[in-house]
Amino acid sequence: MLFTRRCVQCLTAVRNRQVIRCCSAAQGEVRVRFAPSPTGFLHLGGLRTALYNYIFAKKYGGVFILRLEDTDQSRLVPGAAESIEDMLEWAGLPPDESPRRGGSVGPYLQSQRLDLYNQTAKQLVESNHAYYCFCSSQRLDLLKKEAVRSGQIPRYDNRCRHLRAEQVQEKLAQGVPHVIRFRLEEGVEPFQDLIFGKNHHDVAQVEGDPVVRKADGFPTYHLANIVDDHYMRISHVLRGSEWLISTSKHLLMYRALGWQPPTFGHLPLLMNKDGSKLSKRQGDIFIQSFQRDGVLPEALLDITTNCGSGFNTNRIGRRIDELISEFNPEKITTHSALIDLEKLPEFNRIHLQHRIEDEEQCRLLIKDLQEQIQQAFIAEIQGRDVLHEDYIRRVLHLRKGHISSLKELLSPAYSYLWVRPSISSQQVASLTAEAHHIASLVLKLIAERGEELTVDRLNKDLKTLAKQTKATKYRELMKLLRLTLSGLQQGPSVAEMMVSLGPAEISQRFKKLVLLSETS
Repeated sequence: MLFTRRCVQCLTAVRNRQVIRCCSAAQGEVRVRFAPSPTGFLHLGGLRTALYNYIFAKKYGGVFILRLEDTDQSRLVPGAAESIEDMLEWAGLPPDESPRRGGSVGPYLQSQRLDLYNQTAKQLVESNHAYYCFCSSQRLDLLKKEAVRSGQIPRYDNRCRHLRAEQVQEKLAQGVPHVIRFRLEEGVEPFQDLIFGKNHHDVAQVEGDPVVRKADGFPTYHLANIVDDHYMRISHVLRGSEWLISTSKHLLMYRALGWQPPTFGHLPLLMNKDGSKLSKRQGDIFIQSFQRDGVLPEALLDITTNCGSGFNTNRIGRRIDELISEFNPEKITTHSALIDLEKLPEFNRIHLQHRIEDEEQCRLLIKDLQEQIQQAFIAEIQGRDVLHEDYIRRVLHLRKGHISSLKELLSPAYSYLWVRPSISSQQVASLTAEAHHIASLVLKLIAERGEELTVDRLNKDLKTLAKQTKATKYRELMKLLRLTLSGLQQGPSVAEMMVSLGPAEISQRFKKLVLLSETS
């Protein structure tokens, strides 16, 4: 117990600015957990909770645990348990201990820890801190309806708390269905929350005795949660502020069991920019949706922390190592974090640029884009050269800072990079009667320049080339060059298009213009 007690003393001192000195002093002392329920897939709010736990653990040399609370068997979603861990790994928040990775305090699925919960529930009954409740679901429904009818908050009336021992034994012998309820006591002591400060909820005044083991033998959240945190040696519980009101109840259970509780910190909620609650019904807040849409994990972590608190600075573009370095628990406020997902493309643009500038990361982007190009254009690809690593690297470096995702490069606006455009003689004729002459000038320029093409040099060369036309103004000239190169009227500069495509492909497209002008 010395392990946990030291942690509590350490982090309770956070408001006195002792947190960093204390927590970094003893390696392995900090143990935190992210404990979602696989009744659904990981969403943005859950990722944020996991992120703060991960950062907290790494900041203080601790351990980050993934525990899946799968006791509500009727609501489990197939594949959700595996997906939650997949998404944490994709986001760059791999747990140190988990159902997949294992660990010394497993299992990490609550459904595999039932004996432990039943043993603890029995211990509470034997110490008179809990009791068997035989009330039928019909009676409980009537209590609820009566409370609603009279304008009161529904609560259990603690009827079975007063059964005599022989009555309990008789019902158990008869096999009457039952649950186990925890006996709430009045006079709850205040506790110090790391974020919300001193808190106190006298739950016995407003709630009936809560169920800790259901009729099916599975525990409720309240029991499984504290049992697991105790036996997994969790030192700090960082969770959403919606659990703040339940903490006094959990502390009563810790006291009844004679266990030292962890230190609690309740994170303010993540909400939409208008202050409305993030809802799973929005659909697009699931992490798999962001992954599918080409959002980079580091951009998602960046925007999630940028809209909140807990860091020494609040700048765009931070990666996980910087988030860990700049993390400061003292700076977490009680205000809800308002996230504006309309800004996500900007965050993604910055982090995509970082990846392009990193040689190893850029190679991974190239491989990804090669696969996407082949899937998107299949038979239309102009040649294998567009799949060459050097070609795609050149495109990425020229477009960095302009695109927000790789998927943009597969859009019609950029298809000219992979597929030769189709243009008509009418389109050409609407711009100039000198198409043949202009195409010849471009071919001559490219032959002279060879492989040494740069945007700055080509901009100058094209201005010089414009002076060699007879009746075509510079504006129409550039429209013709853009049309020939891309089939478009808008896009990157003509010089950038030329550098992207390279001398050989430029020549191919302007030879096509020569033929088109000869046959028109």
